[in-house]
Amino acid sequence: MPKKIAILITILLACCQAVLAAGLSEPASVAHRGQLYRVTHDGKTSYLFGTIHVGKDGFYPLDPLVSRALLDSKALVIELDIRQDAPFQLALARHGRYPEGDAVQWHLSPAALRLTVEALARAGISLQSVQQYKPWLIANLLVGAEMEVHGYQRSQAVEYALLAAAKSQDKAVRELESADYQLGLFDTLDERQQEQYLLEHLADLADGASLKKSTALIDAWNAADAPAIRAAWRSAISGDSISAGFMNRVLLGKRNPEMANNIERILQQEPAAFVGVGLLHLVGDDGLPQLLRKRGYQVEQLY
Repeated sequence: MPKKIAILITILLACCQAVLAAGLSEPASVAHRGQLYRVTHDGKTSYLFGTIHVGKDGFYPLDPLVSRALLDSKALVIELDIRQDAPFQLALARHGRYPEGDAVQWHLSPAALRLTVEALARAGISLQSVQQYKPWLIANLLVGAEMEVHGYQRSQAVEYALLAAAKSQDKAVRELESADYQLGLFDTLDERQQEQYLLEHLADLADGASLKKSTALIDAWNAADAPAIRAAWRSAISGDSISAGFMNRVLLGKRNPEMANNIERILQQEPAAFVGVGLLHLVGDDGLPQLLRKRGYQVEQLY
């Protein structure tokens, strides 16, 4: 399964002040990516960084401020250790595939099946090769395939860069979630919701909205553009679609409090940790920075 807007002067100045306060330094010309927070509590300092789960040439090396924060941390904490394929495949079989003898053809309406076959053909994928995949998985597969066509690779995800740095620095890697948990969230969609989820993504792929939404978030991350990041977050969670509702209630609304609990547990155990999670988890009143503040942590945005 296959897996850019200068920074406003005020943000840059605020970042520079935070850098000085942290005892870190960097060239003034460095363009930041993502969002970086410093988290302090009980005399311990850790970091919270927003990632994206794809990448391309030009995204690396990582921002020097991010690299320094990781270097100063004792452990890397990420959603999932994506180097481990076996747990992912087990979770995929459990939550993303139909059992032998069953197929997606029997779970879609004729109109939805026709649109799916057409979209798969445009992506160079045969129905036969994915007929055991559930509709939500086919939708995600097609979105990922389109991103690859436009040069965005799962193999260049920010998490891989963080993991490579952690390995070179001999750091412990800790997970916030499991593959079974993540894929199981999609499996909570019932058959009607899965078909609608697929149809919504097929429509977005057909009219270019899918690529536009994805690249808007990636470009916002690539420029550390806070207004654009918030706009991408609003776009993802707004509206009455199954996709937006699922993003708002489950992928963010359910996971953020659970992530905050797990992050707090790890921060209590580790002297200093660098936490890298998907960028959208940092946005809004229910984002991780706010949730950690409510738990008594001092959370300062460095940029």
